Amino acid sequence: MPPFDDQHEVFPSRLKLRRIAPARNMRRFYLMQVQPDLFGGVSLVREWGRIGSGGRTLVEHHADEGAAITSLLKMAQTKTRRGYDDRA
Repeated sequence: MPPFDDQHEVFPSRLKLRRIAPARNMRRFYLMQVQPDLFGGVSLVREWGRIGSGGRTLVEHHADEGAAITSLLKMAQTKTRRGYDDRA
């Protein structure tokens, strides 16, 4: 059975959101990714900016993967309320 592309992961480790509003000349992206770090912890790497630009990056360090994913989900909820979505 082929995988379903329209299903969301229960605990995603990578999420790419976009907000496009042509009337406001707005084309933004927000990328979040959970990655292990060199010290046994986990980092949530957040990148955002205008689509087509390099954007900005922020790294949050967490003690474990669960805390990093919780932070990712909270940020995704905030961005969704502001009009971002994960549709391509």
